[in-house]
Amino acid sequence: MKLKAFFEDREAVSPVIGVILMVAITVILAAVIGTFVLGLGDQVGETAPNANWAAEVDDEDPEVTFTHNGGDSVEANELFVNIDNDGAESVVENNDLTDPPEEDDVLSAGSTIEVTSASEEVQLIWQSGDTSSVLKTVEIDDS
Repeated sequence: MKLKAFFEDREAVSPVIGVILMVAITVILAAVIGTFVLGLGDQVGETAPNANWAAEVDDEDPEVTFTHNGGDSVEANELFVNIDNDGAESVVENNDLTDPPEEDDVLSAGSTIEVTSASEEVQLIWQSGDTSSVLKTVEIDDS
């Protein structure tokens, strides 16, 4: 038996490794292309800000004050107020707000939004593109 020739003959190693690498690259490309074709890549968009909002109700006026207590900053043009499920209105253009923020304002810890025409329910909503999330909901007692 030619034992020495067995250990020195390594001609098949390089083509086998090349084929394995080509198959691996093909599988990875197929997975990436399949993800975007099936629409799964679109779900990797913006997520709602991780911010803590508090709400205080003044029954005399009636008025609801949303206060940003901490977490991510939020752009004012991405915030909306929904009163009694009548449709969300931008906090920048809403007539029910006392001293609405400017369009390019960024709300961070300590910022407040005051809604003056609250009747039963008020929601503070974040929306960017097709993604939205309710940041805070306040139920107002009529009693």
